[in-house]
Amino acid sequence: MNQLDGGAEECVVHTHPIDPEQLARYSVERDPFSEQDIANYVHGQARDEIVKHVEQIKQEIVLGDVYEIWDVTTDKDRWWVITNPTNLYSQRHFPSLDYTLSFHIGLMMRMRSRPVQIDGNDPTPFDEVFRRHQQAQARHEGAVEAEDYQAVGMLLREGLISLIGALRRRTEIPGDLERPQDANFLGWTEVLMNQLCGGGSNKELRQHLKNTAKETWQLANWLTHTRSADRTASSIAIQSCDTVTGHFISLLERQRTGGAQECPACKSRNIRSHFDIDIEPDGDYFLSCGVCDWTNHPGLIEQVEAPPGTAI
Repeated sequence: MNQLDGGAEECVVHTHPIDPEQLARYSVERDPFSEQDIANYVHGQARDEIVKHVEQIKQEIVLGDVYEIWDVTTDKDRWWVITNPTNLYSQRHFPSLDYTLSFHIGLMMRMRSRPVQIDGNDPTPFDEVFRRHQQAQARHEGAVEAEDYQAVGMLLREGLISLIGALRRRTEIPGDLERPQDANFLGWTEVLMNQLCGGGSNKELRQHLKNTAKETWQLANWLTHTRSADRTASSIAIQSCDTVTGHFISLLERQRTGGAQECPACKSRNIRSHFDIDIEPDGDYFLSCGVCDWTNHPGLIEQVEAPPGTAI
């Protein structure tokens, strides 16, 4: 307090802001892996900016969807980052958080009604599969002649082969098992479904997955070669391939959590999935617990947090 001439006291407030790199010292709860995901995203979207601080502000559930809201400070700007899917908004143009969340939800609903685009800043192991499916969809939309629809079938076949490739690179396969040729979709389906969906309790599910994959592969091959290919057949083939892709990715997700969504350390079910492009050989997912420090990242046997105040 400073004493004024009239006896009143003046409250002195520091005008300089806290260095963003020091803000982490005052964060009671931190989530390093999720913070790194958000920092990587901002870096990918604003490549000329350096992330100084990342802090989760809140979570909101709207119509069953969970939206995480993050406050991100860089060396040039300050951003709101909202998930599901992730997008960022400059706080200079979007000062109101509630308005920004409402805007984000409306924007994401409109985007979901459009074909999915691959985000090079947010890679996944299945980007090649998604790219081929997008090419097939684009070819289908512009198709007129039978050979146009045959080309759709060819693209769908290549997408299924790419799906098998992405899946087998991330599935532990016993060394004594005979490995089919890389392009043998049906042979690899048999091997992978036995590994990812093994056991007597999964017999019906495993058989359903094998049958669905086999019939979809046969449909894509038929579409590739038939002179009676038309728009209806092409559309059904695309939907069938999308279904098989979703099934296989779901099985891989289940395998990564050991078949159960539970942390092996604290038994919490708050398990999150992250993707690290630097995991050999070509990037892979890893898990972390939202309650304790457990992670199965191959490069982090023990959770190591950055020292307080270290930039992400």
